Amino acid sequence: MATWDDELTGLVTHRGRALVGYAYLLCGDARAAEDLVQDALVKVYARLRGTPGPATVHPLDDVSPQPGTEAYVRRAILTLFIDDRRRATRWRERRHLVAGPDAARGPESGVTARADVAAALAGLAPRVRAAVVLRYFEDLTIPQVAESMGLATGTVKRYLADAAAALRDVLAVPTEDER
Repeated sequence: MATWDDELTGLVTHRGRALVGYAYLLCGDARAAEDLVQDALVKVYARLRGTPGPATVHPLDDVSPQPGTEAYVRRAILTLFIDDRRRATRWRERRHLVAGPDAARGPESGVTARADVAAALAGLAPRVRAAVVLRYFEDLTIPQVAESMGLATGTVKRYLADAAAALRDVLAVPTEDER
């Protein structure tokens, strides 16, 4: 019977990069993604540490971690991301500062297009962004996204439609007349 420590080590060793990549797609910052994964792992495994016994520890084969454990950690990453963004939004609303746009559009190229997509995703609400990442980057179906986020499929469809409209406005290529 493997311990929670063995399971944590196996998960980080075998799936750590995938978890950080998932977190990066959500938050758009490599360091923040690493912090998000670390916080999620601490939250998940802190519960297992204090409660020994086979009822709380899953068997671990020597090659890879339990698939259910990774899903549980991914759910914790998603929840922590949404909570953090919600907290940051509340803080910005209470700062009473007026600021102009943070980014200006530059010439079109692959590098600026990637930066534009990252900036456009950053402008989305946390749950909308999470729905976009799960649907288009994790390649989940709408019912799978709904189950993962704990929402109705109609709500996920609405989030994706809102995101498409917002991203279309932000990422639209100006015509010759608009230039």
